[in-house]
Amino acid sequence: MRIFTSWGARALGVAGLGVAAGLVSAARGIPSAMGGRATGERRARMEASPHFRDGKFHNEDLVWEPGTRSLAETAGKMISGRADGVPGGSVPLVSQPSPVALDGLHVTWFGHSSALLEVDGVSVLLDPVWSDRVSPSQQVGPKRLHASPVELEDLPRIDAVVISHDHYDHLDEGSIRWLAEHTDCQFLVPLGVGAHLAAWDVPERRIEDLDWDEDTKVGDLHITATQAQHFSGRGFSRDGTQWASWVIAGPEHRVFYSGDGGYFAGFSLIGERHGPFDLTLVQVGAYDSAWPTIHMRPEQGVATHLDVRGGLLLPVHWATFNLAFHPWAEPVERLLVEAERHEVPVVVPRPGQRIDVSDPPPLDPWWRDLAH
Repeated sequence: MRIFTSWGARALGVAGLGVAAGLVSAARGIPSAMGGRATGERRARMEASPHFRDGKFHNEDLVWEPGTRSLAETAGKMISGRADGVPGGSVPLVSQPSPVALDGLHVTWFGHSSALLEVDGVSVLLDPVWSDRVSPSQQVGPKRLHASPVELEDLPRIDAVVISHDHYDHLDEGSIRWLAEHTDCQFLVPLGVGAHLAAWDVPERRIEDLDWDEDTKVGDLHITATQAQHFSGRGFSRDGTQWASWVIAGPEHRVFYSGDGGYFAGFSLIGERHGPFDLTLVQVGAYDSAWPTIHMRPEQGVATHLDVRGGLLLPVHWATFNLAFHPWAEPVERLLVEAERHEVPVVVPRPGQRIDVSDPPPLDPWWRDLAH
């Protein structure tokens, strides 16, 4: 018995070392991924914002409204519902990088919320996330359900990168560092998010922090940070940086990107001030009854498109990461039903497929063969 106990203790010790080594590996890179804290002039601008008080940014007229699901129900969904959030096969990808068009409006969706806009000769990359996981660690956390259809080095010229907020599935350290080193683009971010970029060696001269209703110019484009209803944070504290939707307006074409957020009355005001739009990219995935005010349901995505006076609708924030409990393809199927009711034109490209907004292809339900 004494021999068994000694062997068992040694075995448990080895196992413990293995677990500890795994934790150390998982923790590697986390401090860097957390980003930076705003100081100096950036902090002063944050504190001067009408949307910042008590050390945090706030939504307008929103009290947090969690759903009524119990802890047991949530645990049950985590066990039973997560498997439905993945495709039943390989997601078909398109790799067709090409130079930025000199005119017109084109969009390439890479998956989730990452997309390339070509607006009147200027290129804008939205929420670029090329890492394998959306997490502070590349060892644990939600992992890609499909590969990136185009490598970063194969992208065309990038004039501007636009970030909606600082959550890991929208602000990716690895992608930002690569773009800072290999391109000359400007980085346009909600107020305070620039501190993360500065911590990742993006030169301050290339970072512009914008509060809601502030704008800047990139080439011939006027790009405006507009209101959204969401939250922020890369660690245990929340709302230390702003979140935003975005208007990208060229001489001939206009695009609206919802970023993440719940449905709210402000979309109608955005439509009045900045619409109509030739194209909208609207969040439709990762919704749940437990967080009804900070992620839209697909039907609300259609309402958002109508509120901002959109033309062609491209649903985003689905297909690439399993972040909620709904079936993988449910967001787009529900969106199509609601869009048909309101006669809203929709395009659902395969990841990597480049779309000419003036001549979108017929709807190709490529996802249905992979749906559960």
